[in-house]
Amino acid sequence: MPPTQACCAHDHDCEAADCGVAYSLYKHIAVDQVRCLNEASVGSCRNILRPWHTRLDTVETPLRSNEDDDEQEVLLHIPFDGSVKLKAISVIARGPPGTAPGRMRAYINRDDLDFGTAAQAAPVQEWELAVDGDVRGVIEYPTQVAKFTGVHSLDLLLSGASGGMDYIEVHFLGLKGEFAERKRQAVEAVYELRPVPGDGQKIPGIGDGAHWHA
Repeated sequence: MPPTQACCAHDHDCEAADCGVAYSLYKHIAVDQVRCLNEASVGSCRNILRPWHTRLDTVETPLRSNEDDDEQEVLLHIPFDGSVKLKAISVIARGPPGTAPGRMRAYINRDDLDFGTAAQAAPVQEWELAVDGDVRGVIEYPTQVAKFTGVHSLDLLLSGASGGMDYIEVHFLGLKGEFAERKRQAVEAVYELRPVPGDGQKIPGIGDGAHWHA
């Protein structure tokens, strides 16, 4: 699948246009369950998932890939508290020049991905990212919406430092779309596996007198 290009959709006053409403999926993310492989600082992946109006705020500990790894990549797992329709993604990288990721691949409704399985699995969609990291937050990466309906979890593989640096760094990740429904909670039921003495007498045809005769 060839990577798709970004779409400049924020060349206006985002606050006046109320873009925050469109990027409201943040409040439906199960943030405490978000995880990331190959992040330099454990838990930093949660720092980039914030409300839209904070997208250009300074982040003390942004998401950064481990410099000791030969590959400049991170694999981010984002579960939602229900079903969503994902329409676009915003990735803002404001680190040192050349540390913005160059490519993004998306997988949906997977709980088993690591770098090995992600390399073997075809992504639902992939994008080439802006070389400068979209430091002004004016670019969004639209999805093929029909393929991103009924999404309960999203995995994003961000890779390839655009300037050939030893790591990639991301400061904000925004998700645009619609929330459908909350997950149904499993109902716990206890079934009686052993009969209670005497219960058989209460059922017609069972107990005394219920014998077959030749």
